[in-house]
Amino acid sequence: MSHKQKGPARGPKGPRTVWLFGLHPVAAALLNPAREVRRLLATPTGLEALEGILHQAKAEGLSRPVPNSVGRPELEKMLPAGAVHQGAAVEVDPLEEVDLEDITGLPEEDRPGAVVVLDQVTDPHNVGAVLRSAAAFGAGAVIVTERNAPETTGTLAKSASGAVDAIPLIRVTNLARSLGELQQAGYWCVGLDEQGKRTLPELNLTGKIAIVLGAEGTGLRRLTQERCDELVRLPTGGGPISTLNVSNAAAVALYEWARARKR
Repeated sequence: MSHKQKGPARGPKGPRTVWLFGLHPVAAALLNPAREVRRLLATPTGLEALEGILHQAKAEGLSRPVPNSVGRPELEKMLPAGAVHQGAAVEVDPLEEVDLEDITGLPEEDRPGAVVVLDQVTDPHNVGAVLRSAAAFGAGAVIVTERNAPETTGTLAKSASGAVDAIPLIRVTNLARSLGELQQAGYWCVGLDEQGKRTLPELNLTGKIAIVLGAEGTGLRRLTQERCDELVRLPTGGGPISTLNVSNAAAVALYEWARARKR
């Protein structure tokens, strides 16, 4: 399911387009009615792989540009060095960013059961992977800081494997204040920290929850820890490596939340 766009996000000189690459991100963009697609470039093999997607977009009444068939060298000139494009790329307008109030202002029954909050996670691969896990397990949004968080580039979108067009990536200027807004909206803010007294499975995860994760190495900042309702740890096995990469930790936490809701 795509999130809504009220119009293209605009910089001081008009729309700022971005290239998305890889079959999953390209397909998700083509099928998102909220997404304005300006150009589609693909190798013959890429076009063959996207044939069904293009037919589906047409059947759904989506206006999409005629694809340009190009060779791999030409395609690679348009993209960052080393981009894993799988023979396809689209130039798109960025989706309009969703505000936190668009979630907290919903009627209680319409608010998503879970959101993921990232405290200054800067690696686009990690943020993209968290988006993918959030979409896969049914979370409603991923929230990041306005500063010290990556832009929504093709690299992030490739790591998200289409999730950029499935759930919103919300940017906030003050994370501590945003946690307070989530709490007022009925979310239990749970920070993942290896020093937590309880493990995540020991919590009652059936209510609305905000899963808060910190950056690699530094973890959650002190003020973020203080604003969480509880700090918990993941029940790792106590081997030589006791902590997980932030995107892996998010996936495990989201799995535990999804499993608890199905009990």
